Amino acid sequence: MDGAFLSLLMAALIFTASIISIEAAVSVAIVEIVVGVLGGNFLGLAPTPSIDFLAGLASILLTFLAGAEVDVDVMKSKLKESLLIGGVSFLVPFLGAFAYAYWVAGWTLQAAEIAGVALSTTSLAVVYAVLVETGLTNTEIGKIIMASCFVTDFGTALALSVLFAEVNWFLLVFIVISALIIILVPRMIPWLFKRYGDKVIEPEIKFLLLILFLFMWLGKLGASHAVLPAFIFGLVLSKTFSEYRMVQRRLRILAFALLTPFFFIKAGMNVSLSEIWANLGLLAMLFAVKQVTKIAGIYPLAKKYVPEDAVYTTLLMSTGLTFGTISSMYGLSAGIIDTTQFSLLVTAVVLSAIVPTFIAQKWFEPLHYLNGTNGIPATGKDMDNGLYQKEQASPTNLPGQFEQSGA
Repeated sequence: MDGAFLSLLMAALIFTASIISIEAAVSVAIVEIVVGVLGGNFLGLAPTPSIDFLAGLASILLTFLAGAEVDVDVMKSKLKESLLIGGVSFLVPFLGAFAYAYWVAGWTLQAAEIAGVALSTTSLAVVYAVLVETGLTNTEIGKIIMASCFVTDFGTALALSVLFAEVNWFLLVFIVISALIIILVPRMIPWLFKRYGDKVIEPEIKFLLLILFLFMWLGKLGASHAVLPAFIFGLVLSKTFSEYRMVQRRLRILAFALLTPFFFIKAGMNVSLSEIWANLGLLAMLFAVKQVTKIAGIYPLAKKYVPEDAVYTTLLMSTGLTFGTISSMYGLSAGIIDTTQFSLLVTAVVLSAIVPTFIAQKWFEPLHYLNGTNGIPATGKDMDNGLYQKEQASPTNLPGQFEQSGA
C-alpha cells in the first residue's frame, strides 16, 4: 500500500474512532482497537516500521502518564489497604492465568508468563474515569481503589521487566542509569518548568520526551523493557504535575492526538478474527480466569476494609486495558506469543474493560456516598482532579472520553 495513502487512511481511522468514542461514550482505546481489527482483517492494513516506532513510543508515554496520575498522598493515607488489595489483585490473577495457560492450554513457559502479566492488570485509566464521572475521587472508597490500582499496575510493570530481562552488563547499565535519572532529574524539573514553561516551542515537553527516549534506548541495550522506569519516573513527578497542570495537559494532547492511536490501532491490526472465532472457548476461559481470580483474591479483603462497597471495589479492580495491551504487544513483538495468542489476550483484556465496569455502575454504585450520607456532598463531578477539566461527564455509565491516561 502506498505510504501517502496509508497515512491518509490511518488519519481517517483515528478521527473516526475519536468521534465514535465521544458519541457512544465508550473508551477511545477500545474503539481504536476495534478500528484496528477491522482495518487489519478487512482493509489489508499491516504495521509498518513508522507505525511500529510511533506505537513503541506511545506505550512508554502511556506508562509514564499512568504513573503521573497517581496521588502519592492518597496512597500513603491508605497504605495498608492499598498494598493488600492491590497486591492480591496482581498476584492471584497472575498465578491463575499463568497456571491455566501453561498447564491447561499448553502454552510455552514464556507465553504463559505473558498471559499472566496481561490478565493480572487493573486499568487505572478506566477506574479513574469512573470515579471522576461519579464524583467519588475524594471519598474514602475512591482513594482506596485508586491507590490499589497503582499497586496492581506497579506489580504488572515489575513482572514484565523482571521476567523478560536478559542478564548482561548492559542490563546493569540500564538499571543504574535509570535509577540515577529517576532520583536526580525530578529535582531539576521544577526549575525547568518554571524557567521555560509557557513557551510556544515547549522545551519542557521536549525534555520529558528526551528522558523517555533515553529509557527506551537503554532498555533496548539491556534487552529489557522501559515500562518500569517510565512508570516510576511518572510517579516521582506526580506531585510536580499537580502544580503544573498545563504541562501535563500539553503532554496528554501530544500523546492522545498523535501517538496512542497508533499503539491501539496497531494492536487491533494484529488481532485475527478468524483465530478468535476458531478459539471462542479458549477466549471465554481466559476472560473467566481473569475475572474469577480477581474476584477470589480481592473480594475477601474488600469485604474487610470496605464492607459496604466490597462488590463495587472488586468489580472496578477487575478491569484491564492499557497495561494488558502493552504486555500482549511486547509478547508479540518479542516473538514470545503468536498472533492467535495475542488476539485472544487482547480481546479478553478489552472485554474486562467493559463488562465489570458496566455491572459495577449498573447495580453496585455506592449510593451512600453519591447521596451525601457519608458526609460527602453529592455535588456531581470532582473535575479539579479530572484528566480534562473542560470535559463534561459522560452521559452514560461506561467510561468514555475520560479514558485518556495509561493503565
